[in-house]
Amino acid sequence: MGNKSNDDVPSLFIGSSVIPIINKLQDIFSSLSNDIDDHHLTDFRLPQVVVIGSQSSGKSSVLEALVGRDFLPRGSDICTRRPLILQLEKCPKGIGDNNDEWGEFGHLAGHLPAKRFYDFSAIRREILAETAKEVGVKKGISDKQIRLKICSPNVLNITLVDLPGITKVPVGDQPSDIEARVRNMIMSYIKQDTSIILAVSPANADLANSDALQMAKEVDPTGTRTIGVITKLDIMDKGTDARNFLLGKVIPLRLGYIGVVNRSQEDINKNRPIREALAYEDQFFRDHHVYRGLSDRCGIPQLAKKLNQILEQHIRNVLPTLKTDLTSHLVAVEKELHAYGEALESKGEKGAMLLNILTKYSEAFSAEVDGNTQAMTTKELSGGARIHHIFQSIFVKSLEDVDPCEDLSDEDIRIAIHNATGPRNALFVPEVPFEVLVRRQIARLLNPSVQCLRFVYDELIKISRACEAVEMRRFSELRRRLEDVTARFLRDGVKPAERMITNLIDMEMDYINSSHPNFIGGTKAVDMAQSELKAMQVGRPQSDNDKAAPAGISSTRTWGVPSVTNLFGSRGSAVGNSSKRHAAEVVRDFDQAPPVIQLKNPLSVLRPGETDTEYQVEIIVTKLLITSYYDIVRRNIQDLVPKAIMHYLVNHAKRNLLGTYIEKLYRENLFEDLLREQDEVVTQRRTTAEMCHALRQAVETLDEFVADVSTPSSSDSMDSLPKLSHRLSNSHSKSSGLNSR
Repeated sequence: MGNKSNDDVPSLFIGSSVIPIINKLQDIFSSLSNDIDDHHLTDFRLPQVVVIGSQSSGKSSVLEALVGRDFLPRGSDICTRRPLILQLEKCPKGIGDNNDEWGEFGHLAGHLPAKRFYDFSAIRREILAETAKEVGVKKGISDKQIRLKICSPNVLNITLVDLPGITKVPVGDQPSDIEARVRNMIMSYIKQDTSIILAVSPANADLANSDALQMAKEVDPTGTRTIGVITKLDIMDKGTDARNFLLGKVIPLRLGYIGVVNRSQEDINKNRPIREALAYEDQFFRDHHVYRGLSDRCGIPQLAKKLNQILEQHIRNVLPTLKTDLTSHLVAVEKELHAYGEALESKGEKGAMLLNILTKYSEAFSAEVDGNTQAMTTKELSGGARIHHIFQSIFVKSLEDVDPCEDLSDEDIRIAIHNATGPRNALFVPEVPFEVLVRRQIARLLNPSVQCLRFVYDELIKISRACEAVEMRRFSELRRRLEDVTARFLRDGVKPAERMITNLIDMEMDYINSSHPNFIGGTKAVDMAQSELKAMQVGRPQSDNDKAAPAGISSTRTWGVPSVTNLFGSRGSAVGNSSKRHAAEVVRDFDQAPPVIQLKNPLSVLRPGETDTEYQVEIIVTKLLITSYYDIVRRNIQDLVPKAIMHYLVNHAKRNLLGTYIEKLYRENLFEDLLREQDEVVTQRRTTAEMCHALRQAVETLDEFVADVSTPSSSDSMDSLPKLSHRLSNSHSKSSGLNSR
């Protein structure tokens, strides 16, 4: 290696075709505003090298050696307190305003992209200032990134992420949970399959227990994407070396190890140029009896070459998937942006938007009811199908399952017959008890009919909430007012429907049409009742039939007419004559008056004292008549109630909903309030538009390089790099973004 300076590094430059693509993508996404972090970005990451290591492991020295300049904060405690995205870009000599090297901070650090820093000590001060601005002067950390691009003819194209050093015990002003916070931040970067892990471990510590290697092993147990860097080889105890580690015999890594020599603290304090440190490193490895046989595994130039080659091949492996994922994310973000719509300025635009929303809402409502919606589900009934189910499977079926006589006992009917005959005995079945009882049964139909109406109303409310236009999501006040107008409109539609249903029941109760052709009629009912009664008496012992009727009284009735046979006994004429005399005269015929007969006072509640067999035929006849007529009315109600609901509520809503919206809401003085967007929506539209623009740029960038990307690398040293053909994101349905900033 001799005493060559960093000027010799360009001879090591290879494979520069794809790393600039990733750098350009990072530039594209780094220009996004900070709001993107919370709204769009997911765990999606671009390929990059993540540098991890414990405090004082020599991470900063390694990075500065790769750049060839001093530019990182230094100190005895935690120095890197925010992730530093370090983008090294090789540029030709003589294009930097008479200076070949400069640094440029990305948009996220709050700098103008055009501002270049030619003084690298100024870059250090800027990093310190930006860190203090974000996390204060104490030693806390933040996951908000600082992006720094360094252009130089003395670097290879590499993108690295420098993270806070792994620490064990809080020191000074460090937070008590500093260890957990640092570990969580590191894990969030290295767990990504697109990240190459650069695990830095000092040779003067126990390499087998390296914090960096242990963390890398947690996320990369097979060592397929981890490079080991062993620093400070020149200060190991005499008689010891790191040969077995560099050869991968202790902790194997597919990407291998590189050993380096760091600048001493004295070199740093005296501001000795890195060029001199690289010359010292080169001489150390040439002179060392162990390391001079491992020249391909030692030195900063070898590390730069290896990182360049590995990142180059790594990017080639993931670019096809990256292109697919970016395109899918672009489609998702464009759809999201379309949902937010355009920002409205003039009253004309607002009026057109409002009318469009109201029209779409009304059309969607009708489509849901009619079953014409494109978003038709196959998992459950929806919209108008649910209304039909309420009519047929709930309302109609429930009425069919009702027995009209289930709540009428024989005793109830017997008492009704007695009450209808007044002080007389029934000579025929009275019409009054039949009409009274059948009206009571008809009245029972009102409650389920009104319930059916309420069920349909509830379904219409659900439909109205399910069919809101996509644009309405922007306008919370419009959504609220629209829901309020819809609910009032539907409630108003319930009132005439309920009146109509009540009238239908009242009409049925008001006139009992015994001439209805489907009504069973009295004669047929009597015949059926007598047949039923005879069937009940078949097999009953004769003695039971005889003793059922008292002497002189027939045991059967026909239409309630008792037999007149033997109503008068053999003393019928005497009884008839004596009945013409007053009771007082009859008493005087006796020498001594008999005891006075005292009647019991009638009870407050009287029930017939007849035998159980009284009015049996009449009871059966009454039940048959009630059942027959109830079935006629039930069919009418099953048919007319759904018609009333559809006419007065459902179809009325379809016909008049839009007109009601226009009348209540389409007013110029309401445009401003109804179409006022929440601040969150405005921010989301802006950030989504930014992300959409960035994704379009990214896809176009990849399209420009597609021919070059398809060309395989000619470097044989890439055989050791695993092929990572993974997906870069788990879901394209989520809001998309790149968390590489």
